[in-house]
Formats: sequence, structure tokens, C-alpha cells
Amino acid sequence: MALVTMPKAGQTMEEGTILRWCRQEGEPVAKGEILLEIDTDKATVEVEAPEGGIVRRILSPAGATVPVLSPIAIIAEASTDIAAELAQAKAGLSGGTVGGPAESQTVTSTPFRPDLPDDDMKGGGRVAASPAARKAARGRGIDVAEAAPGSGPGGRVLSTDVARAAVAAPAAAPPAAVGQAVGGSRRPLAGMRRAIARGMTASKQTIPHFYMKVTIDAGPLHSFYRSEKQKYPCTINDIVTLACARVIREFPAFRSRLEGEEVVEYPAASVGVAVGMDEGLVVPVVVGADGMSLQQLAVETQRIVEAARQGKVTAMGQGVFTVSNLGGFGVEEFSAIINPPESAILAVGAIREAVIVKDEALKPGRIMTMTLSADHRLVDGLMAARFLKRLRELLEAPASL
Repeated sequence: MALVTMPKAGQTMEEGTILRWCRQEGEPVAKGEILLEIDTDKATVEVEAPEGGIVRRILSPAGATVPVLSPIAIIAEASTDIAAELAQAKAGLSGGTVGGPAESQTVTSTPFRPDLPDDDMKGGGRVAASPAARKAARGRGIDVAEAAPGSGPGGRVLSTDVARAAVAAPAAAPPAAVGQAVGGSRRPLAGMRRAIARGMTASKQTIPHFYMKVTIDAGPLHSFYRSEKQKYPCTINDIVTLACARVIREFPAFRSRLEGEEVVEYPAASVGVAVGMDEGLVVPVVVGADGMSLQQLAVETQRIVEAARQGKVTAMGQGVFTVSNLGGFGVEEFSAIINPPESAILAVGAIREAVIVKDEALKPGRIMTMTLSADHRLVDGLMAARFLKRLRELLEAPASL
């Protein structure tokens, strides 16, 4: 038997909106199958069934906005008496608690129209739009209808359509306000940008960051990448991510997370990949990256990145480490902010041509700079130095991966 609760998919998530139930009351579900989809402040997330059984009761319908950790469904065998769990769930829904620390469990619902799950209204008509598109429209301060018809199936508006509409829209006249710069405009900090602002501010204020930088001989890495790309699609970032996963497996502190007052060490290296979009940054996670081949990781990374750009983030909040790569924009080096509650983040710069010293001689070559931001509560300086040393060894001999 399992009491399903609204997951806390990220440190800043406070509530989630149920988009749809993939299993209805009375239907069977296996452990790990997709049970429902929720809309968070940053992305659409698929929620897996924690146990197998029958969906005995759905406590919150599609369209409801529910605080994290509040009960939303009960899964049990057909012969199991769920009266006690149902009473416990109802207590949670009315303001009590359902396991774990005491916290507010009140549930509020948004007006729900079954015939309009994703629609925005304008002029009496209906505009079909994805959750990501609606968030993008709110963040940009425009009506999602201005992007219709969209490029999705049946004219459904996607986030990319909103971005184009925002560029094409005429600039609004700035409101008259004391102290406001001439020609300026105002808009609320909302949606994904608000979530990022809260998360990154909390990270810098509460996590004792320290930084280490290393510049590697990227000639072997570049050659290996060009060779492997002839066999299957892959990127430099895929190789870096795989190397990080291999090293994380060797250093338990880097596959640990600080959750409250407890250090939780995970058996596998699940690595987040930072994906930048017009609306902000999301971090889908390659679960169990250390157990993959380069080809497998490249396929999985491409899948989760494409899904993230459509507003669906895979395994959000389940990573232990993140890789952020701005090399494609020509950025040589930068420092990144840790994605809590992870142990560290690696900022990867561009591979660039340089004169290097080798065998006491100056030679043309390629170099790449990486900066590690680590949580000093989990990782000390010596351990971070050893981590980077091992990472450098793998990237300068990538065939060993």
C-alpha cells in the first residue's frame, strides 16, 4: 500500500498543479510507471508510482493546485482495507500532517474546466497552449493568444512560439512613475525567473561555496570527440558529463547531498545537465550516468534536453552534481552557483587554441578551463583537488572512458 503525495521536485517548489492522471481510480499501475503529470513553477514533471497495485482513490483531481507532500492518491491491492489511510489522508487535506515533520497541508484548488485543460481564453475563443508556453507568456507579460496559432499539433502554442511573439510585439509605453527611467518598463518577477531567483539566492546565502579552477590539454579530448562523432551523435559536453560521473563514483562525498541535518550518500552518480532557455535555466538529470557508455549517455542526454525545451524536465531535483557548459558561446571560463541540495557544479568553458609547453618546447594546441564550485560542508579542499586531478586525467586520455 502507498499513500502518494505531491512530490517536492526542487528546493524552491512549494506547490504543484496536477495536469492529468495517467491512471484512473480502479486501474492497475506498476511500480515505476507514470502515474500523473504535474506542473511546477519551472517545468512539467512526470510522477512515477512508488508501488504497484490498484489506484484505489484519487484525492485531488486534475486542475487542483496542491502543496508539496500533501496526499493526492492511494495505491493498494483490491482486497486491502484503506479506511485508515483514507482517514489519514483526509486529515492531511484538512490541515493535519501525513507522516514526516509537521507542516501545513492545506489544499487550494484552481478553477478547473475539464474541457479546457490547457486553454487560455480570448474573445470567447479557446487557445490551446502547453504549460511551458503559458509560463513563458506570463513571464514575458503577454497574452498567450498573441502567439496563436502555434507550431505544435493542431496549432498548439509552444514556448518557442511565445518567444517569437514577444520579439514581434511592439514595445509598451512605459507607465509614468516617480523615479522611473525614461523609456523603461516594469513587469513582475514571476514563473521560472522567480523560482530561479529564490533558488539561487538561497544557494549563495546558505551554502559555503568554494572554487577551484583547472585548465587541461584539450587536444586529446577534441580528437576523441571528432572520432566518436563519426560513429554516433555526441557532444563535448557528453564526454565531460561521463567523465564527471566516473569520477563521482570514486568520491562518495560528490554523490552525497545535504538534506536538512543529514548527509545522504547515493549509490550512483546522477548528473544534472544545465539547459538554458529564453525563460531561464532548468536542470534535467541523467540518472545513473556512471553506469552508461558514452553512446548511451549521449542518447539519454539528447532525450532529456529536448524534453526540457518542451517544458518537461526529467528527474528534476534528483541529481547529486551538475555540469554547466557555456563553451558553445565562446565563454572561456566562469563560476557557477550550486544547485541545492547537490554537492557541487562544474562550469565548463570553450575549447580554444593556445600555445602550450610540452616536452620543454612551445607547441600549438588546444586547452579548456573548468571551474568547480563545491559545498564546503560536504567537500573539503583536498578532496576537491583530488577530484579535479582525476577528472583531468580522464579528459586528457578520454579513450579510457
